[in-house]
Amino acid sequence: QVQLVESGGGLVQAGGSLRLSCVVSGPIYILSDMGWYRQAPEKERELVAMMGRGGSTNYDASVKGRFTISRDNAQNTVFLQMNDLKPDDTGVYFCSAEVKPTWNTPFEKYWGQGTQVSVSS
Repeated sequence: QVQLVESGGGLVQAGGSLRLSCVVSGPIYILSDMGWYRQAPEKERELVAMMGRGGSTNYDASVKGRFTISRDNAQNTVFLQMNDLKPDDTGVYFCSAEVKPTWNTPFEKYWGQGTQVSVSS
């Protein structure tokens, strides 16, 4: 079974930095888009950053210039470097991955369990 495990969340003061990591394991025939979403209290889950296998990226406007997504395809890992954090960045951050587990199964989107990021003012 495909599993995603995140790490790196925590509590930080405004202006600080955190680096999130997410490792994908299990049956992986093709690993396509990998990304990060966040969900603030009482709000919908929203896309933060996405990266294709070839390196194309997409960022939410609120994090452009502060956050950087990267990935290590050999290790099936995606990272999110978060700099100049703001209180509005607080939320649960979820990793996602589009995976084709075997040659004869379709792509599916898988999710991690989430990691809490809290930014104090």
